Amino acid sequence: MDFNEKIGKRIKELREYLELSQEDVASKIGIAREAISNIENGKRKASAEDLTKIAAIFNISTDSIIDPSKDIKVILPSEKTEIRKNKIELRISVPQKNMKKFTEVLLYILNRIGSKPNIGETVLYKILYFIDFDYYEKYEEQLIGATYQKNNYGPTPKEFIKIVKQMEGVDLFKVQEKYFEYPQTKYLPLRNPDLSLITAEEIQLIDQVLNKLSDMNASQISEYSHNDVPWLTTDNGGIIEYESVFYRTAPYSVRD
Repeated sequence: MDFNEKIGKRIKELREYLELSQEDVASKIGIAREAISNIENGKRKASAEDLTKIAAIFNISTDSIIDPSKDIKVILPSEKTEIRKNKIELRISVPQKNMKKFTEVLLYILNRIGSKPNIGETVLYKILYFIDFDYYEKYEEQLIGATYQKNNYGPTPKEFIKIVKQMEGVDLFKVQEKYFEYPQTKYLPLRNPDLSLITAEEIQLIDQVLNKLSDMNASQISEYSHNDVPWLTTDNGGIIEYESVFYRTAPYSVRD
């Protein structure tokens, strides 16, 4: 199997895991469905621009498409894990408590702003990032405590896709739409959040972030996140360290 075939096989595996059709991926990156089919079959070389856009859809770094060992594996409480020998992987094991907190905070956000036309998956990623990092800066404690990776379009919560996949049909439903002719993935809630799992202090900060950022579109909030010190000081594809939040500059700092 040559290099292009390996890349194509990897893209196909990721696409099928996310239950996306070739047409879905093609429309998101602005090429023909036949082009995606040819990339997956190894008949066409994916350009650097194609790989960057595909990586954003799959919530991973470009490097991890080329080298799967660089992907960050998320392990949820219900999943059985097996140790793979001779393969270096960064694994995130999500405790049940953190998964539940993630679920209820996401539902709180979706109940408040999920129906707004600009709130797609990309905007949600950045809102979750600012909620987590603002809370850590202000109180030196984690709120959700998700793991954020530096990707081309801004901070990406690595746990998001797996947790949302478990929530689909029970807590929320996914909608594929277009926003100003751009493909958009939206999530709408099927129930209210359990507020007993979110403190009044946490709700206050979440509301502050939503009031500040929820009118931004994907491009605006991505650009805004790119000037935050934690993102600036992290290598591309790397994990953004929470401690870096204490070096923030205005207008990002939320400490008194």
